[in-house]
Amino acid sequence: MTILAIVLLAVAAWVVVMFNSLVGLRNQVANAFRQIDVQLKRRHDLIPNLVESVKGEMKFERETLERVIQARTAAVSAGQGGNTGDILAKEGMLTQALGRLIALSENYPNLKANEAVRTLMEELTHTENQISFSRQFYNDVVTKFNTKQQVFPTNMFASMLGFTLSALWELPADSPERQNPKVNLAI
Repeated sequence: MTILAIVLLAVAAWVVVMFNSLVGLRNQVANAFRQIDVQLKRRHDLIPNLVESVKGEMKFERETLERVIQARTAAVSAGQGGNTGDILAKEGMLTQALGRLIALSENYPNLKANEAVRTLMEELTHTENQISFSRQFYNDVVTKFNTKQQVFPTNMFASMLGFTLSALWELPADSPERQNPKVNLAI
């Protein structure tokens, strides 16, 4: 009888430790996502200023500017109560639209010489780097959380205790960032 009580007590203690560990990891995932959210908010705030600054010079690139504005609007609305998958997709679209805008702005010498545009581009580049680092941290924490749920014997209890796998922050399958760069060394 005493041995059975000791075994049950050990199992109960292990379940409590496992549960607390999973709660800690789930909270780290939520915190990591919020860190990305802070950087995304900063990016969302910079975009209208950048669009206004380049609008006059890039009159022939109206479609690109409209895509950036539409992608920003979609990303902001996805962040307001949207699910993680929707946020990931909309932010991916915004990243693509911004990449195109930045690439096209290289064709306009007046933009490169404009101090306000240069400052905004530097801030946006810094913010994009921060987003990249935050995404990497988020994916590291999510991988740790998901792995913890999937290894034996935790996998037998995690779903019963209400834990579900978290989504990694990935590039969409059709993202230009997934394409191999084309290098032309012909002179």
